[in-house]
Amino acid sequence: MKSLPRILLALAAGACLGFGTPASAERLKDLASIGGVRQNQLVGYGLVVGLDGSGDQTTQTPFTVQSIINMLGNLGVTLPPGQSLQLRNVAAVMVTASLPPFARPGQQIDVTVSSMGNARSLKGGTLVMTPLKGADGQVYAMAQGNLAVSGAGGAAGGTKVTVNHLSAGRIPGGATVERAVASQVGQGDSVFVELNTADFGTAQSVVDAINRIAPGSAQALDGRQVQVRAPDDLNQRVAFLGRLENLDVIPAVQAAKVIVNSRTGSVVMNQKVALQNCAVAHGSLTVTVSNDPQVSQPGPLSGGQTVVTNKGAVDIKQEGGTLFNIKGGTNLADVVKALNAVGANPLELISILQAMKASGALRAELEVI
Repeated sequence: MKSLPRILLALAAGACLGFGTPASAERLKDLASIGGVRQNQLVGYGLVVGLDGSGDQTTQTPFTVQSIINMLGNLGVTLPPGQSLQLRNVAAVMVTASLPPFARPGQQIDVTVSSMGNARSLKGGTLVMTPLKGADGQVYAMAQGNLAVSGAGGAAGGTKVTVNHLSAGRIPGGATVERAVASQVGQGDSVFVELNTADFGTAQSVVDAINRIAPGSAQALDGRQVQVRAPDDLNQRVAFLGRLENLDVIPAVQAAKVIVNSRTGSVVMNQKVALQNCAVAHGSLTVTVSNDPQVSQPGPLSGGQTVVTNKGAVDIKQEGGTLFNIKGGTNLADVVKALNAVGANPLELISILQAMKASGALRAELEVI
């Protein structure tokens, strides 16, 4: 009998131990965020110099040549008209970073540098000063520094070996914040707690937990957002938010869901998945294609030529399928036991789950990724 994915067996063991125990509490900061406290994405275009002949081929990446000419012009270097540059130690790159909330000018942030052209490697390169802009087109940081590329590569005699990815790297603390983003925590006398996943039950649990330390201060606006009255004084508001983030909240049990990855055959279920009684017939279809080369040798002094022919054969084999009676189950352990009785491999299990969902026997949302 073929076995189910290990993840299902592990979930079954966890289900046997976990049913009947109360849900564990989680910190509010793990379930939600404070409205207005967010990151901002930054992006910039720059040049990496100092490469060991592994940069862009300028004949195929004209924007690299144009960028070099513009940079030299800004530095006071004027090239003769029609000058053709053949540089192999320069690469055009995109620089990305995340501006954390409450960042102030002078603070350093990490940046990621990725090749845009056909550079073979950015290892050993240095990023030239690059402005990083936000969605509004304003410059919020300046990036510059030596790249850290976690990889290695080599080539000899037509053989090439590469370890990890060489066309992207990082510069820890490679950008300096030049402009702050105004962040207002709340509006007036209120702040907003926003759940990472909308759920009315969890929102009510958050309201109850907050009202236990500050009676009457919290109310749920919908399944995602909770409005909380907070002190007007900034010092008191920061202390109050620190207490909120560390509150213990028991989240509501999520809806029954089965996640299926059709590319890898992975199947993951949560503990609320249930089955109704159903019958399943499972059989495997195997197609085998073979190719047998045969040599045709002419007779002596016949003037013929030796000919190689291919003799192909296709064999189709279908294994008999047995009709299984799948008993309904209301917990994950019963579901895994029932599916394991079918003896399907992961990819076949995906088709069985889809058929169960279509017939109404699978009481869960089936999501294919």
